[in-house]
Amino acid sequence: MSKLVSAYTDGACRGNPGPGGWGVLLQSDDKEKEIWGGELDTTNNRMEIMAAVQALENLTRPCRIEIVTDSQYVMKGITEWLPNWIKRDWKTAANKPVKNADLWKRLRVATQTHDVSWSWVRGHQGHAGNERADQLANRGVDDILKQRQAAVRK
Repeated sequence: MSKLVSAYTDGACRGNPGPGGWGVLLQSDDKEKEIWGGELDTTNNRMEIMAAVQALENLTRPCRIEIVTDSQYVMKGITEWLPNWIKRDWKTAANKPVKNADLWKRLRVATQTHDVSWSWVRGHQGHAGNERADQLANRGVDDILKQRQAAVRK
């Protein structure tokens, strides 16, 4: 696991819930890969988690990866809350079901193949990687809305 990959992740939602998108910028050495997607009926938090999931699931072999997110929800969820959710059988401290448990479980599995570190940056503050991830997340929203419009026209 010697290769270091930086993954800048972001989610977007127009309405919450509403149409949403996720975006990832993967960088390693002098290579870059942009990936994005969207869903018609989702939340911003789901798209933030999905971006991290996609960053990991799009890697073709185990590596060291730094995931950079502007989401405190993702950052705290993966680094602080997850162990207790697992101990409590996916319940919160208030004994309620964990929101987005399906994606948290998927993220947990995706992290097990890699040596993952997590970093948080303040969103919309000019951080180049975060700004590009934001653009990709919004492209994901645009694409899903275009698909919906095309389906309605048929």
